[in-house]
Amino acid sequence: MTTALDTQSGTTATPKEIMATVIANDLRDGEWVEVGANFPVPRAGALLAHLCHGPNMTVMFGFTKAYLCDVPVIEEFAFITDVRAMRWGEAYYPHDQLLSEMRFRRRGVFFSGGIQLDRYGNSNLIGIGPDYQHLKFRGPGGIGTCNATLQNGRYHLVTTTHNPNVLVERCDYVSAVGYGDGSPGFRERHGLPPRGPDSIVTPLCVFDFDEDRTAKVKSLHPGVTLEEVREQTGFPIPDGDIATTKAPTALQLDALRNRIDVIGALR
Repeated sequence: MTTALDTQSGTTATPKEIMATVIANDLRDGEWVEVGANFPVPRAGALLAHLCHGPNMTVMFGFTKAYLCDVPVIEEFAFITDVRAMRWGEAYYPHDQLLSEMRFRRRGVFFSGGIQLDRYGNSNLIGIGPDYQHLKFRGPGGIGTCNATLQNGRYHLVTTTHNPNVLVERCDYVSAVGYGDGSPGFRERHGLPPRGPDSIVTPLCVFDFDEDRTAKVKSLHPGVTLEEVREQTGFPIPDGDIATTKAPTALQLDALRNRIDVIGALR
């Protein structure tokens, strides 16, 4: 796999910078965007959208909600309890109020990760192994992703690792429900909104979901082949008309490197 060369700037973008650009290009001005702590790629994507085309977006990291377009360098923090984020704060949210109001946020957008993501858009943050009492690997738990993926208007799955152990046929456990077993009407039968995840964004490609609620490749990142994706994915990849993911523009790359990701987490 090669990195993407932006034709405007002649600068090479890394896979994580491309992922952040995919996220930014999907977001619209006026939306409410929520990103959890220590999730660098969606954080960068949300801020990139806010700085470049979404001044009226509500960008929420943990419990900090602020207008950041005029901030020269947006320092990042690993924990939502880091009090340094208060310098930008416009509002204080009691935790129960934040969660209660989430159900009415139909213009909200959320991002969820997973130690496993399957072909039907289910994600697993619980653990790996057939016996839940003796897991081979223990994840952090659902950490709010179950309700956030249901109560926001739409959401995306994001992983910075693309291999057959992460992109799997079926998750060992499900902490955030996608399209379940892929059967028609699964979400409706379980009292869930009909819309599951919009996409899975990885370092190699972007998946969306076909009419059978199954992940298919929407676009390949520059320099990535479909065969590479097939080799690194634990479920079948159908053929189709596949676009090339847009690389960041010179403006976007400048914002990423000089205002959003000055420490180089995406590089």
